[in-house]
Amino acid sequence: MSGLVQAKKYDWKDSNLALFGSDTEKNVKKASAETEPAWNGAGQQVGIQIWRIVKFKVTHWDKDEYGKFYNGDSYIILNTYKNPDEEDLEHDVHFWIGANSTQDEYGTAAYKTVELDTLLDDKPVQHREVQGHESALFKKYFPRFEVMEGGAETGFRRVTPEQYPKRLLHFHGDRKRIEIREVAAKRTSLKSDDVFILDLGLQIFLWLGSTCNKDEKFRATQYIAQLKGERGKATSESLDEDDISPNHAFYSHLEDGDDGQDEADGSDDSLPSIHKLSDADGSLDMEQIQEGKLNKSVLNSDDVFIVDTKEHLYVWVGKGASIDERRNAMSYAHKYLMKTPHPFLPVTVVAEGKETADFEQAF
Repeated sequence: MSGLVQAKKYDWKDSNLALFGSDTEKNVKKASAETEPAWNGAGQQVGIQIWRIVKFKVTHWDKDEYGKFYNGDSYIILNTYKNPDEEDLEHDVHFWIGANSTQDEYGTAAYKTVELDTLLDDKPVQHREVQGHESALFKKYFPRFEVMEGGAETGFRRVTPEQYPKRLLHFHGDRKRIEIREVAAKRTSLKSDDVFILDLGLQIFLWLGSTCNKDEKFRATQYIAQLKGERGKATSESLDEDDISPNHAFYSHLEDGDDGQDEADGSDDSLPSIHKLSDADGSLDMEQIQEGKLNKSVLNSDDVFIVDTKEHLYVWVGKGASIDERRNAMSYAHKYLMKTPHPFLPVTVVAEGKETADFEQAF
């Protein structure tokens, strides 16, 4: 498969991301021992820890690969930190869903994220991240954030330069953070304000957009040096958009047509809203209680509330919420999002009394 599909509609069956009570949950339990070996030492020291889901199992991700994600996989990311002048460890735990990740993979990631949260005494703030729509908090962890084609089943780390598939890499950002994403190897993927690398294995082209910035150019040059160091015989050529001939060999390796990314289905004219998840009447139901300008006063400690700002979705869990309300909050939030024009929003679970600054700014 060629190109990164960032705007693809996910085929999330039944819109139940957590998949509690499903065959996936049973498979996860079967594949796991009474205690999860991957969690040994998790959250005990300040820093980032990352795991990848491989066939229902949680596997450690190589530290050298931190910041690099493959779109055929799902990952769990734990950030452990201390607030100034405090000794207690705090945590944010994210599960990241690649565009081509399978239902079993992202279902396992969601389930195991809850398991890790439980192991850490429910202290972590839980987040859902979707490829191409990552939250600012998530991307802040990585000076270099890179999304590549492939995954656990592709054997991507075993290919030789001669066998290396053609890739067009897009470099975008500034001195604080450069994002690297694999895009469709087509002419229409090129943008004048960014930098691109066409990686052909032993031949590498650096394409500099006419208005690209020096940070993008520097990072791409570093990336090429790394590739050449790994491959030994690879050569590279730098090309300026304004100077390169339309007949240059570089363009012969790119296909015509669009960039392979789906267009939005239409304008999103929905309004910010708040929904209540409650089992007070004996059955678990969700109802909209506010639309338009959001007012925090509608939240109460007895239930769970889903707050949709259209830029981020928050799941606010009241101190008196029932076990069923807490357990199903993330899956209901996911089910709700899949029926909106903005299904890819980052999702954050916020406990009453531990609200984040971003959550407060939603009102």
